[in-house]
Amino acid sequence: MKNIIVTSLRKDAGKTSVIVGLAKNSSQKMGYLKPFGDRLLYRKKRLWDFDAAVCTAAMKTEESPEAMSIGFDHSKLRFMYDENTTGDKVREIAQLNSQGKDIMLIESGKELTRGLSVHLDALSLCRYLDGELLVVLSGTNDQICDDAYSLKKIIDLGDVKLAGVIINKVHDVEDFKAVYMEHFEALGLPLLGILPYAENLTKPSMRFLADLFFAKVLAGEKGLDNTIKDVFVGAMSADAVLRMQRFNKESKLVITSGDRSDMILAALDTHAAGIILTNNILPPPNIIASASGTNVPLLLVAQDTFQAAKKVDNLVSLLSKDDEDKMDQLAGLVKENIELGAF
Repeated sequence: MKNIIVTSLRKDAGKTSVIVGLAKNSSQKMGYLKPFGDRLLYRKKRLWDFDAAVCTAAMKTEESPEAMSIGFDHSKLRFMYDENTTGDKVREIAQLNSQGKDIMLIESGKELTRGLSVHLDALSLCRYLDGELLVVLSGTNDQICDDAYSLKKIIDLGDVKLAGVIINKVHDVEDFKAVYMEHFEALGLPLLGILPYAENLTKPSMRFLADLFFAKVLAGEKGLDNTIKDVFVGAMSADAVLRMQRFNKESKLVITSGDRSDMILAALDTHAAGIILTNNILPPPNIIASASGTNVPLLLVAQDTFQAAKKVDNLVSLLSKDDEDKMDQLAGLVKENIELGAF
């Protein structure tokens, strides 16, 4: 069986998306691991990694996401394991999850060195599992080029086998090839493909926000797959906001306190993608009833309006396990742009 450790040199490079795209296109049976869970998800008194839940859904595996990580916190991992026992534990969960699989895709933490102090970085995973390193590069064109040179030094200094490099989220693929391909050829890095930037894949869904905030869905469950393209904070009056042309467009998220009935009704009337109700304040029953007949989710969260808006502003849209349309789009992009024969 082949073990491929998927990593990146920068966080949010799109490792999970690449894994989903590869799994959707593979004729072989693929499995998944994420030994160091760094996107904690808590549901029904159970802990698992957010990316593990996405990948198991995409691969339609029977294994539970809970069994794909050995820990989530540096301090606990340091207390529980040393380097030798960490390696043993990684091999144990790999054996458990690889039954009947042809290829295992093992995702590292957010970047190459994440988990190094607890022996769970990407290079350590390669050594534990005799795996090959698949590196996803992303960022500005110059950052990608810098990371390629850095990767070359890492590979030359170590004993790790390189399966290849995939470049992700490139805005102008032809321009990138014209300017930077000579660097990859000079470095001798096996480039497996370049994935173009797809804007709609960077837009979060209401379902993703519900998971992110651990929100209670009061109404509008049918609209949880709505995509958010704009964000409004309900700090002004409803009359003022309705005079804004942007507010009258669909696919917007409105963040407001639960006692702002005027703002909530304005958002419902203009077919918002969804509404985040802050401060754990329930709106009046008639407002909830009005939203129940729409596809506008009402998410009740504990944070105040400022905290919620800041969290949304700083978020990076991640693929959710129920984003079937996005998964299919990723599969198409990978099929068109990646050398699948390497897998």
